[in-house]
Order: sequence, then C-alpha cells, then structure tokens
Amino acid sequence: MTGQRGRRPGAPDTRGQILEAARESFAAKGFRSTTIRGVAADAGVDAALVHHYFGTKDDLFVASLEIPIDPRQALAAVFAAGLDDAGERLLATVLSVWDEPEGRRPLVALVRSSLGDPGSTLLQDGLVRVIFKALADHLPEGEGELRASLVATQMLGLILGRYVLGLEPLASLPRDEVVALVGPTLQRYLSGPVAQ
Repeated sequence: MTGQRGRRPGAPDTRGQILEAARESFAAKGFRSTTIRGVAADAGVDAALVHHYFGTKDDLFVASLEIPIDPRQALAAVFAAGLDDAGERLLATVLSVWDEPEGRRPLVALVRSSLGDPGSTLLQDGLVRVIFKALADHLPEGEGELRASLVATQMLGLILGRYVLGLEPLASLPRDEVVALVGPTLQRYLSGPVAQ
C-alpha cells in the first residue's frame, strides 16, 4: 500500500473553523493585531491552510464579515466604465449591500462596535483601509488618497445616519432618491477639481 503524497486535505468544516477563529480574533484584537498565524493556531490548522482558503489577511477579513460582495471587486466593477457617473454607480452599489438585511447586519455590528470602542481598529484599519486602498487605486495619481478620503467621509456619514442612527427622513428614502441626492457630491469628490 502506497502512502498518499501532498498536503492532507482539511476536514469538511476547516474553512468554517478558520472563519470563526478569524471573526473572534478580529473582534477581540482588532485588524492590526490579528495575524494569519494566530488565526491558524486558534483554528488548529497550519497557516498555509489559511492562505490556501483565503489568501491574504485582507481577504480573510473580508470573508469574515460575511457580506454578499467583496468590496474590492465591486469597486473594480464600478470603475470599469470610467470616472463619468462613477459617484452614482458607487453609491448605488454600496446602498444595495446596506439595504439588504443579510448584508447590513454584520456591517452595522462592525460600525457600532467600533464607535463604542475608541481603541477598536476593525472599522478604520480593516474595512475602511481595504476599501480606501481599492478606491484610491482607481483615482488620478497624486490625488487618489485625498479623493478617496473625501468619498469615505461622505459615505461613512451617510451610512451612519441612514443605517446606524436611522435619521429620518434619510433612513426611509428610497435608494434611487438617495443616489440622486448624494451621487453628485461623490462625483465631485471623484473627478471634480480639488485644491491642495
């Protein structure tokens, strides 16, 4: 009888165990202090298996959020058609995730826990950083970070008001009305003149 060569396959629930360990680590330690090796140890697997299933720490973080889309892929799709009308496309994409209860639940929990704990790095170092970098990569060189930060402040304020605080009438406005109202501001941040 010949022994099998290669990596031993993970148990059927290995991916789930890794995700659970990642969620617990990100929640307890924040994004910065969570490591692939630490998650692997907590899940009882080799770090190579975490990389096999998820790739980078950013990929693991996005997967642990259990949102229906990868924000980096969504941003690539938004900007595939160029900068014209990207503000409205971006906002419509973001609102489509937040308007769905399944997508909104983990995100609202993330925002609330970050606001309740000033030392939390999950929102800033995790989600915002992942999205911020992906957004800046699609913007004019030399202005990408400034433009991305302006978009981020607008989006975070909108998300906080509409979904976390439930400010009326914003919270009840149909998505297309919110896009029509806020999209032009995002577009100005994306492609309008900026003074530095």
